[in-house]
Amino acid sequence: MSAIGEKTKRRQRSGSPDTFAAFSHQLFGHLPRIDQQRWGHAYLRGLLSTPGKKSLRRMAETVTSSPTASQSLQQFVNASPWDWNATRRELVSWADRRLDTRAWTIAPTVLPKRGAHSVGVHRRFIREQGRTVNCQLGVAILLAGSGAQIPVGWRLHLPERWTDDEEARRRARIPDGVGAQPLWSHALGLVEALAAQPGLVASPVVADMTTVTDVRPLIERLHGRGYGFVLAVGGQLPLVPEPPSPRPTREPAPPVSARHLLLQGGTRHPDVAMTTGPDGHPRRLHVVSSPARLPGLRPDGLRSTFTGRLFAEWEPVHQRLGRIWLTNLPERRMSELLALAALHTGTTATMSTLGEHYGLLDFEGRSFPGWHRHMTLVSAAYAYGLLSGAQAPHWEAA
Repeated sequence: MSAIGEKTKRRQRSGSPDTFAAFSHQLFGHLPRIDQQRWGHAYLRGLLSTPGKKSLRRMAETVTSSPTASQSLQQFVNASPWDWNATRRELVSWADRRLDTRAWTIAPTVLPKRGAHSVGVHRRFIREQGRTVNCQLGVAILLAGSGAQIPVGWRLHLPERWTDDEEARRRARIPDGVGAQPLWSHALGLVEALAAQPGLVASPVVADMTTVTDVRPLIERLHGRGYGFVLAVGGQLPLVPEPPSPRPTREPAPPVSARHLLLQGGTRHPDVAMTTGPDGHPRRLHVVSSPARLPGLRPDGLRSTFTGRLFAEWEPVHQRLGRIWLTNLPERRMSELLALAALHTGTTATMSTLGEHYGLLDFEGRSFPGWHRHMTLVSAAYAYGLLSGAQAPHWEAA
């Protein structure tokens, strides 16, 4: 049985089952009006129990016979004034008690859209698809534990055409303090918001940053503010080889690409771990690694003190590198670092499940607050469906 299943059974034996009513009350108990709490409860029920597309009309038909329910759900998610951040904090608290959290993973997520009026929508080239799509771009942070990852925070990427146009801001109800930010800044903001949660122990940050144009500011700030990380980086990232012992009288080595550093100066680690090959059979995992540091100056003018380790899976038959990872946790065993990097696969699978079964792609609205509330509710529905131990939805009376 999984660690999650064992935790669920222990809670049930102790007389504290994860009832949907209790879960909903924890998320929405801070809302000042009873009708807000009731429609929050109904929205979650709709996300969990409506098959197929989670449109407001279909969710309303699933959870109630009221002819005005779809308008009430629309009002709740798009117009009713409630703080999604407060609900996210409750979700973090609920999920962290049920997970043996090992890492915080970050996932940039493409949300295809039709038309040009949904907040943040823009044309974007998607490398994995090899084409340009009309989309929103969200960034999520997830608690990653034993066999599960739960999204608990979201940012929406806003191109300048949305943040610099006062009329567009007004229509989408973008708050005054929200401006255009690079993806690394969104990732850092999510980490710092999660770290500020009372009672939560910081975990290593794991993310695939290979599509981020400039990942260096994120590396510098995560390291400078004391966050451990394991980040997938592009092979062209300039790094300086770290000599085995300091030689202050010698000129520092010039920067080289991450790929070059591993191929030319990396240490091979044969048979470091077992994994499953494409044919389903177990195989030995070979890894190449190298100490490395960032060259140059940080944006605040202080010389970078970052020294970490670069590593990648190595295919000796084809003489080929896999995804390249950079970490500031060089004291960890290579098997631990590989296990953290492997969480990326689970992050990708989680986001796919959210889109296929929990309504991630089905938001009906155009506003900034509505988008954040919907993403919060989708995250909560997924968390309850995965961690409550229920085999199928069982609802108490609303």
